[in-house]
Amino acid sequence: MLPGDGIGPEVVSVAVQVLGAALSQEGVHLHRQEGLVGGCAIDAVGMPLPPETLDLCRSADAVLLGAVGGPQWEALPMGRRPEKGLLGLRSGLGLFANLRPALLFTPLAAASSLKPELVAELDILIVRELTGGIYFGEPRGVFRENNERVGVNTYRYSEHEIERIAKVAFDLAGKRQGRLCSVDKANVLEVTDLWRQVVSALAAQYPEVALSHLYVDNAAMQLVRAPKQFDVIVTGNMFGDILSDVAAMLTGSLGMLPSASLAANGFGLYEPVHGSAPDIAGQDKANPLATVLSAAMLCRYSLNLPAAAAAIEGAVDAVLRKGLRTADIAAQGEGTPRDGIALVGTKAMGEALLTALETPAEAA
Repeated sequence: MLPGDGIGPEVVSVAVQVLGAALSQEGVHLHRQEGLVGGCAIDAVGMPLPPETLDLCRSADAVLLGAVGGPQWEALPMGRRPEKGLLGLRSGLGLFANLRPALLFTPLAAASSLKPELVAELDILIVRELTGGIYFGEPRGVFRENNERVGVNTYRYSEHEIERIAKVAFDLAGKRQGRLCSVDKANVLEVTDLWRQVVSALAAQYPEVALSHLYVDNAAMQLVRAPKQFDVIVTGNMFGDILSDVAAMLTGSLGMLPSASLAANGFGLYEPVHGSAPDIAGQDKANPLATVLSAAMLCRYSLNLPAAAAAIEGAVDAVLRKGLRTADIAAQGEGTPRDGIALVGTKAMGEALLTALETPAEAA
């Protein structure tokens, strides 16, 4: 457990309770340890990712992360900010493949910013390369040049990095609807022209998957125009970061989006897509469902316990069908006694999930 900052400890607490209950039903005991990362680690030991935390993660079967960051650390030098702890985890644990599903639960169709008919039964998976690209490329920094400051970041991908993430995406598409869209900016960026060449060359190895390509600006437009045309999207680090947040609003809220970051050996770090939301931290207002759904992904991808994953997802569906909502996923005007929607806090949502797990027939 790496609860982190802001609402992280609140949502991780709920998710761990739900995870433990689901695993117990499968006869599996959950042994957990807690580490520091992000702003809380800076306050405690002066660095965003203590070596002890990295060692703790390497000794675990999987890692559940809350969130990092907050305004109190924004004035720190770039290399000491909380977000560097997250980047350090990704590189230090070899987490190269980020899976971000955008799955719309039927009861939340009205919460989407798009018309319900455009997003009903939406099921998209964004596969984002996580340890390369412009977030890690060198050289980088702010330099003096011709009597002014110049900022430099390097967008860099090697052939093997592209092949590695593309194979993950092809494999996942083959197990879903058989459609893979690779997103790049090959018309102006040489590095993404290489991306397109490498992904295209791999397509022959996956005859069951239909491969298409889109420029990133068009992909963003198409996600809003007709999102159900997509099955699996594969793209680089920066484009994946942006497109996954666009996909978040299709589902109604960042508070509903889980993610998995996987290494080559199946080890994974699981976290909600949302940030630390310091403005509501400690007020019992945070939506824990994205973290709970991240725990379901943990069961599926790292623990190979699909029944536990399905039980958690069924519990989430059950509480939503009962009309329970945190404020971020309530449609405008919902929450009155007449509409059958009840606005609840973080703890009450967690209690409802545990109840739903105890009554799986109802959750189903």
